[in-house]
Amino acid sequence: MNFKRYGRPAVIAVAAALALSSCAANEGTATTESAAPESTLSGTINAAGASSQGSAQEAWIASFQTANPNVTINYDPSGSGAGRTTFAAGGSDFAGSDSYLKDEELAAGFASCAPGTSAVDLPVYISPIAVIFNVDGVTDLNLDASTLAKIFKGDITTWNDPAIAALNPKAKLPATPITAVHRSDDSGTTKNFTDYLGQVAPDVWTEKAADAFPFQTGEGAQGTSGVVDAVTNGVGTIGYADASRAGDLGVAKIKVGDEFVGYTAEAAAAVVNDSPLVEGRADDDIAIQIDRLTTDPTHYPLVLVSYAIVCTDYADAAQGELVKSYVGYMASAEGQAEAAKSAGAAPLSTELQDKVAAVIATIK
Repeated sequence: MNFKRYGRPAVIAVAAALALSSCAANEGTATTESAAPESTLSGTINAAGASSQGSAQEAWIASFQTANPNVTINYDPSGSGAGRTTFAAGGSDFAGSDSYLKDEELAAGFASCAPGTSAVDLPVYISPIAVIFNVDGVTDLNLDASTLAKIFKGDITTWNDPAIAALNPKAKLPATPITAVHRSDDSGTTKNFTDYLGQVAPDVWTEKAADAFPFQTGEGAQGTSGVVDAVTNGVGTIGYADASRAGDLGVAKIKVGDEFVGYTAEAAAAVVNDSPLVEGRADDDIAIQIDRLTTDPTHYPLVLVSYAIVCTDYADAAQGELVKSYVGYMASAEGQAEAAKSAGAAPLSTELQDKVAAVIATIK
């Protein structure tokens, strides 16, 4: 990964809050007790944002609260846009977001941060975006970016359209109308999806990447769960969602180079590792510019990097210590393994974990 912009020393913090309380079991009359120090952390963390992080947050919260029984963590999967807005207004301690902060958001400031300081984007969750579908009689589906763009733009309206048929010569495609389901709320998943379409099929998808879906076509649904439910319960439906939520729905392969590629955690991690950082950001802001134009079939470019957006300096230092400990756990090797097990996420590479840990160590 290209980290040339990153300038702070790689100080790796191990959060003391992760110590688990345990006691040795009694064995006969000879008893030796070896108890790890009990956590001294206490307080409540309120966060909101990306629904893609929902499953991972549930697992992270359960694990962290077990280790730190006097800490309560609330995460509202209200969507990336809503999460960033809430955080900026001081209504939460950090935001989860599938898109990094815009320049204008950085310029506007953040109520929870100490005066004169700002917030940074820290990657904590990598996941493929699955193109999910529910079409009677179709189990396998190949789509290139141009055809996918035409479907969601409303230019292709039936499943047996010649463009889809050409990519799927062995499939029995029905004449069923297509219902393309998109997010109705501001969503980082939408921004990543539209960024992919705009970069790979620019002649078709002429709108800029944005949290809001740009066309008045198809059907809108609230949150990741809303899209999944609409595709599951509809007829001839197609949508996009965090891959961890695809369930038993059909999942299309997308064209990468000369091959059609299905998503894997490994392919998602590979494209992130080979992508550069966003230019023009602060040295401690780890916003990543995904290489959507890769032709390497071991990479899956329809991927999202979801961030924890945190203050570098909190107005309330005690709250900053809580956030530092929890987000540090999320981005740690242990936290990434938990997200991989519980949500099918692609763990951050060791190099990226180290970069994130170095920034977290400076939070105050």
